[in-house]
Amino acid sequence: MSTYKCDQCGMAVNATCAHCDKALENDELSRPDGSSVQISKCPDGHGKIKSPLCCGQDMTCSLPSS
Repeated sequence: MSTYKCDQCGMAVNATCAHCDKALENDELSRPDGSSVQISKCPDGHGKIKSPLCCGQDMTCSLPSS
């Protein structure tokens, strides 16, 4: 399960899909300019989200090493 954490205050969030109630999985979205964005996606293909915000900045999530 993707657990996002705020580096500033320590707040943490676990995310699930509202359609199937499955835990969202970590992933990266490749952008046309070659950069990537960390996202969480539904394992059943119901969609994806960018990382949540806390304290005015993106919350971080550790991606598993390849």
